Amino acid sequence: MDDLEEKMKACEPLWLQAMDAVRRYNEAKGVLPREEVERLRLEAESLMQAVIEYQQRVLGGLVSTLH
Repeated sequence: MDDLEEKMKACEPLWLQAMDAVRRYNEAKGVLPREEVERLRLEAESLMQAVIEYQQRVLGGLVSTLH
């Protein structure tokens, strides 16, 4: 397995967590209170952003500074 493949596989748990959050958000729409749906949306968005930033770093792209 090459280095890039290993790095991308390392992100798999985060990717699965993000996809689960998106699923929970979509299932909550129209069912749960608006505040809870918004919380789930923010969680899903945050996790997806973390996946994107990780992948950009692995691929050598420009990303904002970590804080």
